Amino acid sequence: MKVFKVTGEIQKPNLKTTFQKEVIALKPEHAVEKVYAELGSKHRVKRFHIKIADVKEVPLEEIENPLLRKLVVGEEKIGE
Repeated sequence: MKVFKVTGEIQKPNLKTTFQKEVIALKPEHAVEKVYAELGSKHRVKRFHIKIADVKEVPLEEIENPLLRKLVVGEEKIGE
């Protein structure tokens, strides 16, 4: 599995905010779908209000989310 960083903007009539989210996926397309699903579920945002600006793969050393780092890298490699 790979970790992707998806950045973009939520554009609702009364709200405009940027976001940056790290997700685990096989392909960039899967990462985008996961972000749509998570934002829609947690923040009640429709897909047409979400504008994806960039999707890029994150190297293992640069994963910011500690939970994702532990899942992908493993416990023994975190301290190295």
